Amino acid sequence: MEDNRTAFGRMPDGALVEQITLRNGPMTCQILTYGGAVRSLVAPDRDGNPVDVALGFDTLEGYMAQDKYMGAIVGRYANRIGGANFTLNGVEYPLYANDGPNSLHGGKAGFDKKIWTVEQLAGDSVTLSLVSPDGEEGYPGTLSVQVTYSLEGGALTIGYRAVCDRDTVFNPTNHTYFNLSGHGSGSVEGQYIRLYASHYTPTVPGSIPTGEIAPVDGTPMDLRAVQPIGARIGDKFDQLAMAGGYDHNWVLDPSRPSEEFALSWSPDTGISLHVSTDLPGVQFYTGNFVQGCPAGKGGAVYGNRHGFCLETQFFPDSPNQPGFPSCVLRAGETFASKTSCRFGLSESAEGL
Repeated sequence: MEDNRTAFGRMPDGALVEQITLRNGPMTCQILTYGGAVRSLVAPDRDGNPVDVALGFDTLEGYMAQDKYMGAIVGRYANRIGGANFTLNGVEYPLYANDGPNSLHGGKAGFDKKIWTVEQLAGDSVTLSLVSPDGEEGYPGTLSVQVTYSLEGGALTIGYRAVCDRDTVFNPTNHTYFNLSGHGSGSVEGQYIRLYASHYTPTVPGSIPTGEIAPVDGTPMDLRAVQPIGARIGDKFDQLAMAGGYDHNWVLDPSRPSEEFALSWSPDTGISLHVSTDLPGVQFYTGNFVQGCPAGKGGAVYGNRHGFCLETQFFPDSPNQPGFPSCVLRAGETFASKTSCRFGLSESAEGL
């Protein structure tokens, strides 16, 4: 076994779960074959000290006990599908309802609960694969998926590829919880955020989009200027009240100067994060319901808003919303997408 590939634990049926350690310069990243999860992501702070900026657990049992999708690859469909069903090519497909009446993050046993196969491994990259059989969780077609994690040039890049033998819907994402002050440092509300997004998709209770693509102007959903995450999170605004904070899909501005759509920064460590994607949306989630999960790495207690997620995606409930970008993957066609998280240092939010 390669020196960056070690045993992490065993499933109840005895199946081995491995941990892959990627290294590049001062950065390291640990990936689990369980859920394809990012377990740790270490970047240097302003003094050159290593800081683990990803929430995670020390044991496989911790991952199996939690329901927060901690660090995992999510699919077949990230986010929610309303009413736990959709129609494709005139055929209705009922899904498993695991979020009230809706289907969330792939259903009862999505990608986050699968053991992925290591296809290729190098010192700074790993490719994981998974086959989701026809009808799994209600989705049509046998879907073959590859996810490549690469650590290079101060960035963790996640590349997705997939092909299916029938028309299907597909919407993968990664569900890492970031805390740029360190995974066990507490609330992220004092860290800064900027999203290049002039619109978002409002929801009804249950977080299903209304179908509207609404402007952020004049609302606390306007994150186009760098600001603390907690600056307006407590405003009296019905969308925030329903979700307990930020947990919405932002429509990324197609006219932004590059594929970068988000930046964040910690005044505690000076660590900055710049995220880019070729997908049309992002779910910015402020970890409003993290409390109650098992103890984190090193015994850290993770509470609400102790991490934030930037889940690149097609829009929630896209299969039922004809006005949203299509998430349909046609038989034999290849889905390919890339999201990159680039880390750096800044002395101020204005210097980002």
